[in-house]
Amino acid sequence: MRQADPVIPRAEAVMAKAGRENFPVASRLLPGRTRRHLLAVYGFARLVDDIGDEAGGDRRALLDWLDAEVDRLYAGLPTHPLMQRLVPTVRRFDIHPEPLRRLIAANRQDQEVSTYATFEDLSRYCELSANPVGHLVLLVLEASTPDRIALSDSVCTGLQLVEHWQDVAEDLTRGRVYLPQEDLARFGCSQEDLAARRPIQGFRRLMAFEVGRAGSLLDEGAPLAGDLGGRAGLAVAAFVAGGRSALDAIARAGYDVLSGRPRPTRTHRAWTLVRTLAGLQGARSHAAAGRPR
Repeated sequence: MRQADPVIPRAEAVMAKAGRENFPVASRLLPGRTRRHLLAVYGFARLVDDIGDEAGGDRRALLDWLDAEVDRLYAGLPTHPLMQRLVPTVRRFDIHPEPLRRLIAANRQDQEVSTYATFEDLSRYCELSANPVGHLVLLVLEASTPDRIALSDSVCTGLQLVEHWQDVAEDLTRGRVYLPQEDLARFGCSQEDLAARRPIQGFRRLMAFEVGRAGSLLDEGAPLAGDLGGRAGLAVAAFVAGGRSALDAIARAGYDVLSGRPRPTRTHRAWTLVRTLAGLQGARSHAAAGRPR
């Protein structure tokens, strides 16, 4: 049977989702000029994901088209409005195409791979699907260093895991299971248990383990907020706090992510941000006290 012709997502529909993102790339805490460039980055990242997850027709053909759009982007002649919006950002910050290509590669992988045998396999996927966004953000902030990239990778992988753990039920409808197969086996869970949408006790223990794993990554990357400082640091602290509050919501739901998507309340998100900022301040004070006078 002939596949339907691919349908390129419209720019307006892609950008309409910006206000509904769990962890918005273009935080309102940042200056307007910086935010405009980050919205251009967001537009590309969202376009890639929409093609990989939601576009009608042949998604592989659409990803091929987007690869060609990246070529046209660097020639200054892209055709899609979101790619045209990215041209000045790429030029202003001398952005290499590699992180853009990695995001496309992640969505190609989603067309081929529906399960991950080990956590290491899933982490390598996050290196394609999440970490490049952090690299792009640091470039736009003009704050990219090897140490900050390493911290950013921990935050971005942690946030990607948070999304996966919140979206277990939704991903099942797409035929995808991001929970590592080795962990499912370790806690006595089967694909049939997931398909039945029954949170058996083993599944709840599994999710508690995965929540702790994602939280540890957020903890590892949190010092990036203090290192950046200012509004950029506050935005990163908000990302970390958003991830932590989402993990708290999963825990409060008894680790049942099969019946629905646990979401934190705005009040809890705000309180988690206060605690995150207090923790960063405490770490800075401790470090200052330990320096020789």
